[in-house]
Amino acid sequence: MPNHPFFLFLRSLKGFQGFNALDPEDREIVFYSEDNASWVYFEPIIKELLGTHGKKICYLTSSEDDPILTSQRNEIKSFYIGMGMVRTYLFSNLKASIMVMTMPDLETYQVKRSRAKQIHYVYVFHGMVSTTMIYRLNAFDHFDALLCVGPYQIKEIRANEKLYKLKPKILIESGYGRLDSIIEEGRNHPRPVHREEKKTILIAPTWGDNALLETCAFDLVDLLLENGYGVIYRPHPMTLHHRKKLLIKLQDKFLRHKNFTYETDVGSQESLHLSDILITDWSGTAIEYAFGLEHPVIFIDLPRKVNNPDYQKINLEPFEVFIRSKVGVVIPPDRLEDVLSQIENLCSNSNSFKKEIQKLRSENIFNIGSSGAIGADYIAKATHGYSSLVEP
Repeated sequence: MPNHPFFLFLRSLKGFQGFNALDPEDREIVFYSEDNASWVYFEPIIKELLGTHGKKICYLTSSEDDPILTSQRNEIKSFYIGMGMVRTYLFSNLKASIMVMTMPDLETYQVKRSRAKQIHYVYVFHGMVSTTMIYRLNAFDHFDALLCVGPYQIKEIRANEKLYKLKPKILIESGYGRLDSIIEEGRNHPRPVHREEKKTILIAPTWGDNALLETCAFDLVDLLLENGYGVIYRPHPMTLHHRKKLLIKLQDKFLRHKNFTYETDVGSQESLHLSDILITDWSGTAIEYAFGLEHPVIFIDLPRKVNNPDYQKINLEPFEVFIRSKVGVVIPPDRLEDVLSQIENLCSNSNSFKKEIQKLRSENIFNIGSSGAIGADYIAKATHGYSSLVEP
C-alpha cells in the first residue's frame, strides 16, 4: 500500500533525512513543487541553471508520483517531503541559499520562511493573471523577489506595497516560461487533421464553487458533442484534489463517446496544440492559450474568481479582465447555445484575432522566448548576494 498515509509519511521522513544529509553546495539552490504541474514552470529556469551556469539543483516535491523523483540526472537531487508535518518542519528549519517556489501565501499557512538560516525566497508565477484579484491579499508579501510576467504585475505589486506600506520587493522583468514553451512547441507541432465540417474544442476551466465544472460543464459538453465537435476536457490541478467525485461523474457520462477525451496529464501541453479553440471561465489558461497559439478563446461569463475582496482598492483593472474581449468573446451561461455560432465565427476570422493577440503579447509580456535565461541569471547571481531592485 505505497499510497497509504503511513507509508507516505515514512517516505517523506526519508526525503527529509536525505535532504539534510546533502553537502551545503548540493542544496544551495532549492526548488519546491507542490504538485506535478509545477515542473513546467520551473523547467526553462532549471535548464539554464544547469547548462549555462553549471549549477546543481535540489528539488523538493509534495507529489508522491512526481516524475522528477525517477529522473536519472545527477545534477538534480530530488526528494519527496509530503504535505504534512515533515514538510512544515523542514521549511521552518531549512538550510539553503535560494528557495524557488510557485506556491504563493508563504508564511500564511503551514509553509513558513526558515528560522534556521537567512534564505532568499524567489517566486515564479504559475499563471499570467494579475496579482490582485485571484490571489489572496498577502500572497507575495513574504517573498524577497518575484519573477514577473509583464509590466502589469510590477505596477500592481508596487501599488500594493505603497497602499499597505510594505517593504519593496525585488521585481525581475522575467517573462513566462510556459508561454515560451507553448510558442516553441507550436512552431514544430503538426496541426491535427480535422474533419472538414467540425473542429476540436478544448475545455479548461479554473477551480472553485462558481467554476465551469460546478455550474454548466455537463450541459456544455453535451451541446458540443451533440453537434459533432471533438471535445477535450482538461481539469484544473486543484480540481483533481477537491472535486474528484464530480470529475468521476463527468467521465462516467462522456468517456464512452468517441469524440470526447479526458486529459489526464494536466502538466502536458498536448491538448492545447490539438485544439482549434478554447472554452473557459476565469482560468489563466486563456492567456497562455491565446498568447501561445494565437487562437481565440470563448469565455463563459461566470462570477469572477475573487480571493482578495479588497482588490479594487488598487485602481488597476486585472489583466484577466482586460484581456477577455480582446482575445475572444464572452457568453452568458444562460445562452450556451451561442457557443456554436461563435466557434464558427471565431475560427473563420482567426487571422484578425492573430494580429491583435500578437500586439497585446508584445506590449504586455517580458522577454518572450528568453524568460528562462533571465530567471536563471538572477537566481545564479543571487547565490553570490546579488540583487537588482526595480525602482518603485
